[in-house]
Amino acid sequence: MPPKPKMLQVLDIVSILLLAIATLMVFLYAPMERTMGMVQKVFYFHVSANWIGMLAFFVAAVAGGVYLAKGNRFWDVLEVAAVEIGLAFSLIGIITGSIWARPIWNTWWTWDPRLVTVTVMELIYVAYFMLRQGIEDPDRRARYAAVYAIVGFLSVPLTFLSIRLYRSIHPVVITSSSAQLSPKMFQTFMFSLFTFTVLFVDLLWHRVRLGELTERVERLRMKLSE
Repeated sequence: MPPKPKMLQVLDIVSILLLAIATLMVFLYAPMERTMGMVQKVFYFHVSANWIGMLAFFVAAVAGGVYLAKGNRFWDVLEVAAVEIGLAFSLIGIITGSIWARPIWNTWWTWDPRLVTVTVMELIYVAYFMLRQGIEDPDRRARYAAVYAIVGFLSVPLTFLSIRLYRSIHPVVITSSSAQLSPKMFQTFMFSLFTFTVLFVDLLWHRVRLGELTERVERLRMKLSE
């Protein structure tokens, strides 16, 4: 593998520092919510993780579209990397949501529209990798996966809008007004979103580099088997 670019090294350090600052802001700067208490602080990580999950799936859909248009395998590598990261962060969002729900809703899980749609979204992208595993030809696999990533993205806006389209007990976090949050809470919330976005770029860059190495290994394996 080529040496790590200096910009990526800097991004690694920046990501770690931002995560440390965001954590300190969550627990020391943002005030305690009166009704929910300490468990409300999960909110900053929960929303940020879900934001990255949806952003990653959007990146995967765009990469899939560009691959179908240009046929450059880099976009297939980027697509796979984005889906992997999206799955991981969406799972973090589900887990942190359950941690919040236990003391607030008195249950780890309920069949709320938001919980159902986010779980379906997660399973759709798990099936993405099952599709890739079932196709040996690299070009055909990349084409089918690109189409799947584009179609699968339809589950993302449905998940986001589910609490607005259906009767739900899940709180609506993103609204036209930030009156629900105190200034310090809002600042911490926005900083957490920014931190997770930078972390996403960092992880995506790392995963693409690994994917390109995997791509080279696969090409060599195919040449040796000819």
